[in-house]
Amino acid sequence: MPTGGGNFGSMGLFRTYPAAEAVALDPAIASALEAEAGAPALQTLPVDEVRMLREGLALKRSRLNEPLARVEDRTIEGEAGPIPIRVYTPQGSGPFPIVVFAHGGGWVLGTLDTHDDLCRSISRRSESLVVSVGYRRAPEHRFPAALDDFAAALQWLAAHAGEVNGDGTRLAVAGDSAGGNLAAAVCLAARDRGGPPIASQLLIYPVTNHGFDTASYHQFATGYGLTRDLMIWFWDQYLCGPADGRSASASPLRAADLAALPPALVITAAYDVLRDDGEAYAARLAQAGARSLHAISSDESWVHQSRGRAG
Repeated sequence: MPTGGGNFGSMGLFRTYPAAEAVALDPAIASALEAEAGAPALQTLPVDEVRMLREGLALKRSRLNEPLARVEDRTIEGEAGPIPIRVYTPQGSGPFPIVVFAHGGGWVLGTLDTHDDLCRSISRRSESLVVSVGYRRAPEHRFPAALDDFAAALQWLAAHAGEVNGDGTRLAVAGDSAGGNLAAAVCLAARDRGGPPIASQLLIYPVTNHGFDTASYHQFATGYGLTRDLMIWFWDQYLCGPADGRSASASPLRAADLAALPPALVITAAYDVLRDDGEAYAARLAQAGARSLHAISSDESWVHQSRGRAG
């Protein structure tokens, strides 16, 4: 389902942002980063080993385990086969508004389990039915497989919301990191294809562009968890070739037009190579007239993964 991008280079749409004011890292975060300093660079390891290490670490993190009425694993049919989903139902009578969630992990890592605690929290605190999508991962399934699965789940929920006590007329999308990329891209696709209507989008430190030369990519290239080299590796696993990275379906920031998209909450982390990806996308959405837009760049000492226990 790729869609084309605009003449990105000549349009001057992507600018780097000045260095953020120095804020001391939270001691606990600094300690965790120091503990990782001697480990092998993830991009030098086999994919299976990277998954085992990073996903194992995510599952060991402390959890909030916020109480819900029900958590249920289901399978829906996609064009390429079954798609696993996990449905989080808050307490109450419903039908509930629906948040379709895509986990992060560079399109390579992450599972329904690594983002279970985050989805529980979103469901309870927003009083929404959260549906986490177990999309196909790269490199076994390259672009646009993950996006196709996420779009298929969105379409299924619009048509079958009643089966999960949801309201198909109140759909939102959300995702962190690479999941934020999928959430942004599916909004573009839904707009261009006439539906399903999406009420809002929550993009948590999203990947919005196949490019690595922003200020934040250089300022936080190493030492802050997600490195510049690791992001390059993630993109190499995801794309079939460089031309894919110029598609708005892979790089939403490259879309020629961001008008008529759902209201967006874009959250960025202060110490993150992806900070400028999110800042630039939020700025372009605002320029295009997006409603109820709040771009939040943390004034606390957050790095990538600080908020969401992301994989």
